[in-house]
Amino acid sequence: MTMTLFPFLLVMFSLSSSNPGIPVPGADTSDRNNNFYDNEETHSLKICDLWVEGEVENPGKVDLSLLKKRSVIVKETLLNETGSDSFVGAYRYDGYSLFDILQDRIVKKKNSAEFRPVIDLYVEIENANGEKVVVSWGEIFYPNFLHNIIVATDVMRIVPSRTKDLWPLPSESRLVVATDLVSERNISSPSKITVRSCPQSFPVNREINPLFSDSVCFYVDHKHIFTLKDPPPGLQTETLHTIFYGKGRGIHSTQPFSGIYLKELLKKEIPPGRGYLRTGLLVIAGKDGYRSVFSYSEIMNRNDQAEILLVPCPEEKDGGRFRIFPSCDFFSDRAVKAVSGIYFSK
Repeated sequence: MTMTLFPFLLVMFSLSSSNPGIPVPGADTSDRNNNFYDNEETHSLKICDLWVEGEVENPGKVDLSLLKKRSVIVKETLLNETGSDSFVGAYRYDGYSLFDILQDRIVKKKNSAEFRPVIDLYVEIENANGEKVVVSWGEIFYPNFLHNIIVATDVMRIVPSRTKDLWPLPSESRLVVATDLVSERNISSPSKITVRSCPQSFPVNREINPLFSDSVCFYVDHKHIFTLKDPPPGLQTETLHTIFYGKGRGIHSTQPFSGIYLKELLKKEIPPGRGYLRTGLLVIAGKDGYRSVFSYSEIMNRNDQAEILLVPCPEEKDGGRFRIFPSCDFFSDRAVKAVSGIYFSK
């Protein structure tokens, strides 16, 4: 009896894991446990080959079979033609995180002679249809909670218990950025990941003492838009508590940071749109040439309230007049001191 049943089960499992739209067994349809995210059937998605290219020593095809499967839960929403949000559905996606996909790719930065730290790296993810999105290196390797950006190979609807709404199911593999409020970076069938370093060059001078910048200049596509010397009026000051811990030097402090949300300063000049959400990139540079790269979405489009602060500190002659504090990061490395420029491009 056992010998007859085993091959049948093996065939069923093979079909479920390789064919899109076929349910994968294991749904808790009777709601026996306290897990809200296993109540429906899981459906496999059509997968295409995925390649890593760019500034790495070991580019090549990704072998997903070597990686651990991760899960994220999302409420997918897209921009409509009027610029407002249009809800698509709530899902649990299972797949392979960009952290795992890239962790063994040896970085070979083009600008390493000028700037060795990896915090000015970002990745482009694209598909065969020409759709492209950008994700900062910090979003992948520095967040407080890892594995929130995945290439999904399976999907499950999260169905409301009263309305029983059956959200539309995708049929192809999907890039899923679980921390985005509006899901414009969730493109179908990602096939190529390209690692790139900061597109701008800054002279590095770590001997400046004291390190102080009396203003911050904001640029859009190399065009100067405004200069900030004092905190702008009308923007609320926020205080965020943190354990400020660096990858190299370890603990710095346990003091809170008070400042304004960077997105509130920038949203008038670069309001949300599909292009910006997908491929917008900001470089934040200090007077000494230290720089960090952020995607537009991780600054302007978060759903976790782990915001990036622009911190006024004019009294600090070493590191003032403004600093950046990314509360979304585990490490403090992207917290640029003596900010002199913020550069946006798409």
